[in-house]
Amino acid sequence: MSFISKWKESNNSSFFERVKRTFKPSSALRPRIEQAQKKLQLQISKLDGVSTKLSERDQALFKKIVLAVQQHEMDYSNVLSNELSQVRKITKMVSHAKLALEQIQIRLSTITELGDVVVTLNPAMAVVKNVSPGIVNMMPEVDNQMDEISQLLNGILIESGQVTNSSINVTQHTSTMDAQAILDEAASIVENKVKDKLPVLPKTEQNTENKSDEGVLA
Repeated sequence: MSFISKWKESNNSSFFERVKRTFKPSSALRPRIEQAQKKLQLQISKLDGVSTKLSERDQALFKKIVLAVQQHEMDYSNVLSNELSQVRKITKMVSHAKLALEQIQIRLSTITELGDVVVTLNPAMAVVKNVSPGIVNMMPEVDNQMDEISQLLNGILIESGQVTNSSINVTQHTSTMDAQAILDEAASIVENKVKDKLPVLPKTEQNTENKSDEGVLA
């Protein structure tokens, strides 16, 4: 083999090694990424449990409302309807947060394959920051755990060598649109699921009477 052939082979090998390093996270980052995925899965499982309890509460309240309407107990049915309305708002919040965290999990799995740490993690960190207040409000005990996830993602970003600690705020700012896209997608999915899944509240006698009065006045 000539010197030029050896040089080309060596040069090509070096080039592919550089590409490999660029598109794959270092071995030191993989355990951190896996740790972040496990912590996210733990929160997703907790939110799943909350969602199940809310669904059971929704069904129980709905049955009571139907019974109250049938028995013409309108004041009681109105109280129950207001409570059910609040339960469904919380259900949407829980589902929204759960789907957003699942989106982050998917993005973390792409880091293992592509290694584009900055593009992947900046929106993820913004999403965590956005959904954390809602999650903590529903489950105060997870406050420290959500902080740990944020710090873990932040650490991975710095250790990747693709961004410095001082530039994180700047890169986070540029990722706002990506983060919002994740949240909007999650919100859209939740809205469609809720419409398909939740039963419509029965019309109360009071509403029926109002419509009858309007017909008489007309």
